[in-house]
Amino acid sequence: MIEKADRKLYSAEDGDFSMALIGDVMLNRRISHHAEPQFLKLREILRTADTTFANLETVVRNEDEGTPTLSYATYTTMPPEMLNELKWLGISLLSAANNHAYDFNEGGVLATIAHLERAGLAYAGLGRNLTKARAPAYFDTRNGRVGLVAATTTFYPWSRAGFKVAYRVPPEQLAVLREISAALGFAKESERKRKHFYSDKEAGGGRSEEVHLLGATFGAADQPSFAGHADPADLAGNMKWIREARRQADWVVASIHSHDFAFSSVSTANRQSEMTDPIECVREFACKAIDEGADIVVGHGSHTVLGIEIYKGRPILYGVGNCLFQNETITAFPADSYERFDLSSDATPADFLDARTDKDRKGHPSDPAFWEGVAVVCDFQQRNLKRIALHPVDVGFGRPRAQRGRAVLADGALAQKIIDRIAVLSKPFGTVVTRSGNTGFVEVE
Repeated sequence: MIEKADRKLYSAEDGDFSMALIGDVMLNRRISHHAEPQFLKLREILRTADTTFANLETVVRNEDEGTPTLSYATYTTMPPEMLNELKWLGISLLSAANNHAYDFNEGGVLATIAHLERAGLAYAGLGRNLTKARAPAYFDTRNGRVGLVAATTTFYPWSRAGFKVAYRVPPEQLAVLREISAALGFAKESERKRKHFYSDKEAGGGRSEEVHLLGATFGAADQPSFAGHADPADLAGNMKWIREARRQADWVVASIHSHDFAFSSVSTANRQSEMTDPIECVREFACKAIDEGADIVVGHGSHTVLGIEIYKGRPILYGVGNCLFQNETITAFPADSYERFDLSSDATPADFLDARTDKDRKGHPSDPAFWEGVAVVCDFQQRNLKRIALHPVDVGFGRPRAQRGRAVLADGALAQKIIDRIAVLSKPFGTVVTRSGNTGFVEVE
């Protein structure tokens, strides 16, 4: 048995640590030449922390690396030299687990891995196999070693499932769905699959009280609803590596990317930015991660700021919004992007973007919530969370396409608006957010 030392040898033993966290990063233009005071102040906040986390929601590649997959979103791509810009900003720890990681198929994944490793940036959530994708990334700071585990709930249909949705409808509606399934031959298709070489879960429709239709499973309940719960095996696989990081690092961060929301939001929201309640599997992952040793759980993917929960003295940040949102100045898109909007073969990227957003009258450019983010700084003292500082950022709503997409510190009415949104969405979790000037705070006893 090793006896505990009676004197301090390393600064990490103090248990004092500061971590900055920002949200989604899609970068394809230089930022290091900009010098607005509010931008440089943001950089100082990020560089002052012991480490800064961001979600890398793009593929890092040269033009000859990877081939486009089928996507209804933006084919995000970032030149490898932009990684130096992220380092200049102070980013040292990246999640690469998100729905854009596979935009350019396996070639894009391998290119991203190669360029991140060449740049010396710590990343998690992406790997040459599942074990490496789940394994922690490590980053050493003067106040201790940080381990990061990253996962996503949002993926292409052919990707590995991370959660399963159970739909419920009143009995009379379930009967109608059963009739539709039988009339269109879906029930017989499931029966044939079960008699062939498919497993019951692949074939669907094995339980008489449920209806399996178009890849969804329906059961009976008094009112329509759905719930998305984590796949037990997938959750267990991620928790294994969080426990590993806990044993190998001083500080552990769990990252979860999700565009998925609970029934309470899906059934009532009129706009995408009004979706504010994360799907059940996100909270399952977050709470379980802290149970297994995570010090911070950070969520992203909504592209909007969401609420904050303090669980067992550790923060769960359900959504920190955008920070570098340059998905509109990509210089080339695959042919199917243009075909989606019936554009001719000689259409340009600007033609596609104008068609997709109706010249900025819909989608992200039309809604300020997607251009309002937050840089979060979590301060620990003697291993206890003491304070969370919320620095609202303005990502450029209403500016021309060539300008918007780069965060600067927000002030005045906009800063108050962002803090107020976080406060309202944090209240159901029992979290109190206060404000002093342009900064929000969560004080932890």
